Amino acid sequence: MKNLPIFSVYFLFLACGFQAQKALAITPELFAKAELRQTPPSNPVATLEQEAQQLYETGHFTDAIAVLQHLVVDYAAQGNKLAQARALRNLALVYHQAGERSKAALAITDSFNQLNQIENTAEKTKIFAQILEVKGQLELSAGNSEQSLETWKQAVEKYRQIGDITGVTRNQINQAQSLQVLGLYNQAIKNLKLVKESLQYQPDTLLKARGFQSLGDALRVVGDLNQSQEVLQQSLAIAEKLKSPEALTAAMISLGNTFRVQQKPEVALDFYQRAVKASPTPLHTIEAQLNQLSLLLDQKQWSEAKFLSPKIQLLLNDLPASRTAIYARINLAHSLIKIGQKDGEERQLTNYQVPAQLLAIAVKLAQSLKDKRAEAYAIGNLGKLYEQNQQWTEARRLTDRALLLAQALNAADIAYQWQWQLGRIMQVQGEREGAIAAYFSAVKTLQSLRTDLVTISSDVQFSFRESVEPVYRELVSLLLQPPLNYSQNQGVIEQSALIQARQIIEALQVAELDNFFRDACLDFQPVQIDQIDPKAAIFYPIILRDRLEVIVKLPNKPLRHYTTFVTEDRVEETLIKLREGLTRTLMRGVLKILLEPSQQTYDWLIRPIETDLAASGVQTLVFVLDGSLRNIPMAALYDGNQYLAQKYSIAIAPGLQLVDAKPLARNSLKILTGGLSEARQGFDALPGVETELQRIGAEVPTTELLNQSFTEANLKANINSFPYPVVHLATHGEFSSKAENTFILAWDERINARELDSLLRGNTRNARPIELLVLSACRTAVGDKRAALGLAGVAVRAGARSTMASLWYVSDEATALLMTKFYEELAKKEVTKAEALRRAQQAVLQDKRFSHPYFWAAFVLVGNWL
Repeated sequence: MKNLPIFSVYFLFLACGFQAQKALAITPELFAKAELRQTPPSNPVATLEQEAQQLYETGHFTDAIAVLQHLVVDYAAQGNKLAQARALRNLALVYHQAGERSKAALAITDSFNQLNQIENTAEKTKIFAQILEVKGQLELSAGNSEQSLETWKQAVEKYRQIGDITGVTRNQINQAQSLQVLGLYNQAIKNLKLVKESLQYQPDTLLKARGFQSLGDALRVVGDLNQSQEVLQQSLAIAEKLKSPEALTAAMISLGNTFRVQQKPEVALDFYQRAVKASPTPLHTIEAQLNQLSLLLDQKQWSEAKFLSPKIQLLLNDLPASRTAIYARINLAHSLIKIGQKDGEERQLTNYQVPAQLLAIAVKLAQSLKDKRAEAYAIGNLGKLYEQNQQWTEARRLTDRALLLAQALNAADIAYQWQWQLGRIMQVQGEREGAIAAYFSAVKTLQSLRTDLVTISSDVQFSFRESVEPVYRELVSLLLQPPLNYSQNQGVIEQSALIQARQIIEALQVAELDNFFRDACLDFQPVQIDQIDPKAAIFYPIILRDRLEVIVKLPNKPLRHYTTFVTEDRVEETLIKLREGLTRTLMRGVLKILLEPSQQTYDWLIRPIETDLAASGVQTLVFVLDGSLRNIPMAALYDGNQYLAQKYSIAIAPGLQLVDAKPLARNSLKILTGGLSEARQGFDALPGVETELQRIGAEVPTTELLNQSFTEANLKANINSFPYPVVHLATHGEFSSKAENTFILAWDERINARELDSLLRGNTRNARPIELLVLSACRTAVGDKRAALGLAGVAVRAGARSTMASLWYVSDEATALLMTKFYEELAKKEVTKAEALRRAQQAVLQDKRFSHPYFWAAFVLVGNWL
């Protein structure tokens, strides 16, 4: 069974209110309304239907259920099976919103049964389609995403039969919700864009506003933030024109979410506040205020958050029992815990009392509604609260209970959280082996949810870095920690544990790249370094909270491992100093500023295995880098006498399983070059680019696209016309931890990471990928600790076996010299790409004008180094 995605329902619910939950559970036509000609307004039955609808729309589900049950009985007594089927459909909708899924399913079945007893008419077909709409909602909320998609396709066909274009459009929007849950965001966006086109020139309606809102929300998830903002503003304009409080509130919350991801908290906060004012019901008010509270906490606006939280709590007390009320309480509890932690440890127990009460009520509500999924989530969160308060026995009891519930439901998106939580608790209780087993279960569950994880935004409260990455890191920490019962060989880690730790590091690299692109389509398979290159060693450094671990694989040798007990903060501080020393060339004494942190990093990563490395005959060092280490060129590490690049060829790999191990074919080395030497789009001129491309052309045959000819269309046309083994682009570019902010500059526009991926693969690339993509004059984003993740992302996804790029802007003359030497060496059959880069760096280093690593170390090779 396919489960709802982790982020789009639960984490986004916690981080940004519960807009995502709502988006997956509503259709614009909330009630299948009675035809007035059948039941005139004076008819008491019509009055009851209107009353039921009003009760539903204001969140009074229990009262709405009572009215609808009365209607079902009345229609049955009248023998009006069509009206009875409609009332049952509406009853199922209310049961669903109230969290009583089993009763909703029974009502749907009864509704179909009533329809099957009457002759086919247009009205019967319409009611049938309306029943299918609710059935699809039930299936989606139960995790049956594929089935909900098929059900809504059937609804579309039924509406088409009777010419109901509104019904067709509504269910096309519903289908897009299912596609998003399945991780098929590109297809969902394609479908929603078709809906938008069909609605664009139609009169403004609530359905049109809803369609635009759905498209805007989907575009935000995949990182197309400018388009998301534009479409959502159109939705808001329609809602304002129609003066619909509900549509206004929904559009404002969606816009707030988009501006929040755009790192515009003030604008986001304004939209949330406007949504509160526009809100037509307490339910909508809570929705907007929870988003507002979450953002205030993110911005550390503690006093404002403390002022707002009691207001939300009062509103919650008036909410009728429903799934929404359960998750709203969990959301508020999380926020109050954050406020309590800020208030200090001296009032720790007091700070947990109100969140505990909220979570306990959430558990009781879930049990009264028989909503096992919500119950598993609420109990697990209560267990987490006990864990934070160090009440380990009760925390474990609740966690075990929540995990059993989640596993019984096959709700992997909830189960992994409680597996991870159980691992943490067992570790504190001294059950190391049990903790490791629990962590492995969590990782396995995460990998089964791979397509769902791509919906996690890196910019909201419950981010990938908080909710996924720690599972991998904490497991590695456990695996590389010697058992306490070792009496001899203290500190020795078994090979099996080292192998497992390496596999977890590799899996984390894949998960990070999935999250970077919001797309889980990377192909990977396990591979051993010996199978790729018997003269290469691979280093896996991993930065943990209290220490730095390094696993090394030498050819034909068991894995090696060594630990340095240095805090994560100390490592970060050293790497910041090293980066500053590398990129500042004009300061007096800058070499000394560089060499100290460079040598310290060498001591951490290389020194413990230096002697064995020299004796092994290894020629290439391959690094699978972690965290801020990605922003540092390993070539510039200093051993006290010389740089690492003076001893070894060096390459970076985002994990061996992502390396295409075929060597470079040099028989027909033809290069497509492109670049900008003139100032463009607010970026400075790069006068050395013209010389750089000319010198490359003097070494190997090239096709050149310079300045006005270097457009996205020309680049695409050339890539499609000939399978160039090497593409060299000398232009401004930036690597970021966000795909939408990773780009290269063409004459006519910026080409971001996703567009570059599509462009470089072209129409003819399946048979022959690009051997080498070179990105000159690029840099990693200033102040972004994970910026080089963008470089790794481009390297893996651009359809190239290898990518060479600069981590910072380098002088024109030094770059031209390095590139000329690089292509001269690359043309030699016996020289690998990594060795060609090393020789080029050596040539620049030996020029006294450019001996500082700033000039020669900026370029790194990612991917295949052969």
